[in-house]
Amino acid sequence: MAKARGLVAVNVEECKGCNLCVVACPVDVLHLADSFNTHGYSPAEYDGEGCTGCGVCYYACPEPGAITVYKNWEEAQEAYICQTKQVQSKLILVDSVKGIAKCEACGQDVILSNFSNLSFAE
Repeated sequence: MAKARGLVAVNVEECKGCNLCVVACPVDVLHLADSFNTHGYSPAEYDGEGCTGCGVCYYACPEPGAITVYKNWEEAQEAYICQTKQVQSKLILVDSVKGIAKCEACGQDVILSNFSNLSFAE
């Protein structure tokens, strides 16, 4: 397994389960879920480790907003701006497969593939 330099977050409600990202991933760290989203598709899931941050899955995906690749996850998690308290905080990864982190400042779960709850300091 390749050294993790990135993190893949899949928005399961946007993913149509086309499998293009799974096939395109050069380090084979994506798979289709055994479960279904609310639209009846088996969405892609990140295995939880091994992402190199290359972004090939992002570019292979035909669905805008379904996949987010964090290339420098360690730097990004230190620069998170808490949406509740509007202060710089830290994201603590809770579930890398589902792309869920916890905000250290407010304690709320942060869905990494939801662009509306992500803001980072420069």
